Amino acid sequence: MMSYPADAVLVLVDVTPSGEAASSTAALIGAASTIGSPVALVIGGSQAATDAAAAAGASVVLTADTDAEVLTVPLVDALHAAFTKVQPDAVLISNSITGRDVAGRFAARAKLALSVDVIGVSRDDEGIVAHHSVYGGAYLVDSAPTYGAPVITVRQGAVDARGEAVAQPTVEVLEVTASGAPGAKAGPVEVVEVASSRPELRGATKVVSGGRGLGSKEQFVLVEQLADALGAAIGASRAAVDAGYIPYAHQVGQTGVSVSPQLYVAVGISGAIQHRAGMQTAKTIVAINKDGDAPIFDIADFGIVGDLFTIVPQVVEALEARKK
Repeated sequence: MMSYPADAVLVLVDVTPSGEAASSTAALIGAASTIGSPVALVIGGSQAATDAAAAAGASVVLTADTDAEVLTVPLVDALHAAFTKVQPDAVLISNSITGRDVAGRFAARAKLALSVDVIGVSRDDEGIVAHHSVYGGAYLVDSAPTYGAPVITVRQGAVDARGEAVAQPTVEVLEVTASGAPGAKAGPVEVVEVASSRPELRGATKVVSGGRGLGSKEQFVLVEQLADALGAAIGASRAAVDAGYIPYAHQVGQTGVSVSPQLYVAVGISGAIQHRAGMQTAKTIVAINKDGDAPIFDIADFGIVGDLFTIVPQVVEALEARKK
C-alpha cells in the first residue's frame, strides 16, 4: 500500500469541461505547499490536468473517473475516498461555484469544519489556520477547527505562493465506490464558447473596472481600452451592470465576483461597501474619480481626482507609447 506524506494537504483540482486543469490550480497547490506536502486529486480530467498538477508542485496525483450524469455527488464520493486514503491535514478547494458545492457536501459528510472564501492559509503549533477578509474587507480574521482537518475554499487570485514543478510525480488511480446519494441530474448542456483575448475575470492578475461614472454603454469602451493596454480583465460595479453598460458576468462585489488581483483599477466607481467586498484584497488599488471624497479613495493605494474622460485616454496613450 502506498504511503503518503505525514503533512499531506489534499487539493481538489478544478477541471474544465474540456478536461483541462483550471487556472486556479497553481495557486491552490502553491497554497498547499506553504503548509505541507500537496497531494492533488484530479477527477475526470485529461493527462493535461494531471501534468498541470505536477507542474504546480504536486508530487502525488490521484486520478479518478466519475459518472457525468450526476452532478457534484460523484465528485464528493471521489474526494471522500481520497481523504480516507491520504488522511491529510487539510483539504483545499477552489472557491468556484462547483468548488463551494463540493466543499459543503464533503464537509457535512465527513463531519469536518468548513472555512470558505479564504485569502490565505498558514500552519501554527496546533494545526492549519485559514485567513479571511470579512465585512467588505473591514476586518481580517482567522479560523481553525477544534479537531480534524479543515475543508478550505480559497478565493481565486488571493494566493501568490507557487510550488516547485515535479518532473516525475507519483500517479495513482483512485478506486471510487458510488455512495448513491441523491444529487442534481444533468439535462441537455449546450457549451457556448466565447473567444476573447482578455484574461478571465475570476483569478486575473490585473483588473480594470468601470462604474456609474462612465455614463453610458458607449462610453464604457474607455474601460475596455485601458484593460487592453494593461492586458487586464474587465470588471464593473453593480451600478454599471444594472445600467446595462456590461453583462452581469463582469460584476465585482458582494453579489458578483470576488477578485484579488495584483492590480485593480477602479474607473468612475464610488466604492460602496458592496463593491469593496469583492476587490479590497487586491494587492495594489488605483482609483480614478472626480469626487475626491468618494469612499474608494479610503482603500486606494494611488488615487487620481479628476475627469475620467480626460485622464483615461491619457493613461492609455502613455501605456501604448511605452510598448513601442
